[in-house]
Amino acid sequence: MDLKDLVIGIVFLLQSTVGILGNFSFLSYYLMHYYNEQTLKTTDLILTHLFTANSLIILSKGLFHTMKSFGMKEFTNNFGCEFLLYIQRLGRSMSISSTCFLSVFQAITISSGNSSWLTLKVKAPKHIGLFISLCWIIYMAINMIFPVYMKTKVNNKNLTHNSVMKYCTTSGHDDLTGSLYTALFVLPEIILSVIIVWSSGSMVVFLYRHKQRVQHIRSTGVSYRTFPESKATHCILTLVSTFIGFYALSSILQGCIALIYNPGWWLVNITAVISMCFPTLGPFVINHHSTVPRLCFS
Repeated sequence: MDLKDLVIGIVFLLQSTVGILGNFSFLSYYLMHYYNEQTLKTTDLILTHLFTANSLIILSKGLFHTMKSFGMKEFTNNFGCEFLLYIQRLGRSMSISSTCFLSVFQAITISSGNSSWLTLKVKAPKHIGLFISLCWIIYMAINMIFPVYMKTKVNNKNLTHNSVMKYCTTSGHDDLTGSLYTALFVLPEIILSVIIVWSSGSMVVFLYRHKQRVQHIRSTGVSYRTFPESKATHCILTLVSTFIGFYALSSILQGCIALIYNPGWWLVNITAVISMCFPTLGPFVINHHSTVPRLCFS
């Protein structure tokens, strides 16, 4: 075994262990709460879907890369490889979408009662579950159609060269396939990332204005080390920085992999490591971010 394979295998193993423990712990907590109370808050419902999506990414991508890095390359056939790739894409798409839902919903929740979002504030909790379910259906369909299209195109053109796409080896790679992958997967991720930045920015601006309005009524004789608004702002900025730092960079790198004829070992594995960072660390960051509404109005 090469030293670089050993190092990258240890990295994937650590990521997978921490990610599985983190996501499964929080997911179990919300499922137990639902079992006891027979209901979930809207934010908790979104987080349940998010932790489920993160778990799919870690189980399909993290464990696969770990075993492959340690030399177990023949433990699955082509169908198993395609199935794991399907699960990984589905989990990634839903993880980003759920994070977007979380950010937008909390921006609506803490918005002023006189704002134009008042109607959304009333209707959003009633329909958020339906929207997330539709996202699951849409992404399951898209992620199922794309591999079928790619295989059909390969068979029709009788392409014989191989190219590495993420961790599966697929026959046939051309500009149209790469462009289609970019349009179906990379571009929507970038758009959702922009929406997350916009909604988070709106929350930061609202919290700053709220702090300025109420600061004069707070007792000057009491020492406030950290105002609730400041703490909530830090939570928001931490989530956005973590998300953009990992997922946006991962989207760019995966777009490069889709467009490059024969991506190298370093590009494929570094992209995989970066794409695993948010699903691994996300539960711990988002657990603090979910307290933003309570912090704001405490």
